[in-house]
Amino acid sequence: MKKKDLLEWAKFNRGTLIQHDLYATGTTGAILERELDIPVTKLLSGPLGGDQQIGAKISEGEIDFLIFFWDPMTQMPHDPDVKALLRIAMVWNIPVACNRVTADFVISSPLMWQESTRMEPDYGLHLRRKIEV
Repeated sequence: MKKKDLLEWAKFNRGTLIQHDLYATGTTGAILERELDIPVTKLLSGPLGGDQQIGAKISEGEIDFLIFFWDPMTQMPHDPDVKALLRIAMVWNIPVACNRVTADFVISSPLMWQESTRMEPDYGLHLRRKIEV
């Protein structure tokens, strides 16, 4: 993860971020809370299960925008966890910003200031499928 870039971006957007409920994995959350002086719900460290905790909160409808800056040139030790997190964000149709430009576009959208209902995909057919043993 590109924590330095994320922190610079978050400092620039502090005024907007403070008006939202923020969740982060352990180390990132501690850095953001300390540097921005705003409350952050801190979960476990990413490699220790924090990525999965964020994924669970996405599937439960508690998180509606994922910001996860990552360096495509560096392999992360918890790469499978990160891929699972990005996948669950796609499954539940939430915006994902993996770089600063995308995060800027999303956070500057007028939709950031509106109560919105995400269009949840209909997984009824998948849930009702016949499972053979």
